[in-house]
Amino acid sequence: MILHPFEMAPTFFTKLHDGFAACPDRVAIHLMQNRQDDAAVTYRELLAGATSYARALAEAAVAPGDVVIIILQHGADLIFAFWGAVVHGAVPSIMPFLTEKLAPERYRQDLTALIETTRPTAIVTYPEFVAEIRSAMTAWRSLHTDSPAPAIIVSSEIMAPRPFGASCEPDFDQLGGSMRMQDDIALLQHSSGTTGMQKGVALSHRAVLNQLDAYARAIHLSQDDRIVSWLPLYHDMGLIASFILPVLMRVPLVIMSPFDWVRAPYKLLQAITRYRGTLAWLPNFAYNFCAQKIRDRDLAGIDLSSVRALINCSEPTYWSSHQAFLQRYEKFGLRAEALTTCYAMAENVFAVAQSGFDTPVTVDEVDQRSLLIERVARPPAAGATGMKLLSAGRPLPNVSVRVVEDTALHPLTTTNTTGTRCDLPERAVGEIALRSDCMLAGYFNRPDITTNAFDTGWYLTGDLGYMANGELFVTGRKKDLIIVGGKNVYPQDLERLAGEVPGVHPGRVVAFGVVNSDAGTEDVVIVAEVDTTDENAREAISDAIRRHVTQSSDVALRQVRIVDPRWLLKTSSGKTARSANREKYLAEL
Repeated sequence: MILHPFEMAPTFFTKLHDGFAACPDRVAIHLMQNRQDDAAVTYRELLAGATSYARALAEAAVAPGDVVIIILQHGADLIFAFWGAVVHGAVPSIMPFLTEKLAPERYRQDLTALIETTRPTAIVTYPEFVAEIRSAMTAWRSLHTDSPAPAIIVSSEIMAPRPFGASCEPDFDQLGGSMRMQDDIALLQHSSGTTGMQKGVALSHRAVLNQLDAYARAIHLSQDDRIVSWLPLYHDMGLIASFILPVLMRVPLVIMSPFDWVRAPYKLLQAITRYRGTLAWLPNFAYNFCAQKIRDRDLAGIDLSSVRALINCSEPTYWSSHQAFLQRYEKFGLRAEALTTCYAMAENVFAVAQSGFDTPVTVDEVDQRSLLIERVARPPAAGATGMKLLSAGRPLPNVSVRVVEDTALHPLTTTNTTGTRCDLPERAVGEIALRSDCMLAGYFNRPDITTNAFDTGWYLTGDLGYMANGELFVTGRKKDLIIVGGKNVYPQDLERLAGEVPGVHPGRVVAFGVVNSDAGTEDVVIVAEVDTTDENAREAISDAIRRHVTQSSDVALRQVRIVDPRWLLKTSSGKTARSANREKYLAEL
């Protein structure tokens, strides 16, 4: 006999049912829709809509534990499809759909590879995308003639939800979600861009709920909070912090389309004002975007005094971005202490460290050359100007963090008694390693890369940083390393320097290496977007970038290329796609 959810160890299903049972008519999600009134979705309506999708999954012969890929645009169907997979007991994975930001051929190749690795039983999509799915499956079926193709479930063909009455509940014996256990896989998170979509992070119910509990305490979450988000649900910051966390912790969520936000970023501020929003997560580029792109006429009536925290997460955080945002919006009630930071990754469900709630965010001023060349964060000399780094905060209570030798920076001449890489002294830059009770169960169907990701129980993040006074500072990404004449160069450092040059859009710069076969090393290229079309002005900006980067980092640039706005390619989550931009640069030579 299946236990009633209240008698079971908590899972997504039991937590969702608890919300329905405790407050069925409380609004779980305020769904903002372009050119339509906002739609309020109660827990009763959420469970009813989810059950409609659960029925469709059952009719498509999806069994509990099977993977369901969800490729839907922003809207109620995306919300119901995800929770429908949960109710059915399937393993949902939300993926980006093809947009003008993504290279079509690369997307199609990676979608085929995703099907190859993940082997979903069903793919849920919208009518206009069915042809793309069939094309990807045709390519896959040519290699797997004996394997059944995933079922295609089209959102427009789902039966309308049948709302539960005041005394009517789902039949638990008929819902596969009630049979799932804490250590079963709850969902797959894939990378935020199209490259590497086939590397799915498998997360158990236990891991996700442990993360939610620890992170809720770190940010002092309460049911008086209101979370406002424009983040895509195929990215961990959107999926976990701005979707699963509020729904399962019964905190009202206001959510808008990321594409509506890009077109009209002031709508986020309007939503915070209208709903008295208290929490929002933003990648660093969004601070610059909102500070620069929102017109004064669109700020009439804006009131940000309700905001407890705007949490900078998902990409390197910059002090200058916080300052620009604060200077623009302080007069609208934004408090300086509301600008906080977080270090997060899908492999740990979401947050690793958080700052700014118990104490202000620490700003560490360090000598630039020491950090870039010696890889040590030491204070600048007396009278010298240093670079200001924002702390990512202290690790969550259930997360342990170490900074260890990085094979690209340190010869592994010594090991500790456990055989793992040695811990580095405070303020030395190395690879960030972590372990917790919310780690991934593994990369789905990829035992090879799962094994390589760990060192005696510690997950090697591939990120670089240092510890200072118990706080974590993240400085770059190991995989983006450029090696020039035996010297290690991190593109984030060069991009930040180039972004300091007047005329260059911060966040619209990319640095990468190009092999120089004659010299036997890599040359460094920087591509930067500017607004001006005047050739003399462009040449002056190019020269300024070259001088500033060389003087600040001792890195000689092979070429600085000035391009028009929108030349740069970004991932589906807004991060710089360095490899794709390198390919575009080489193709245009």
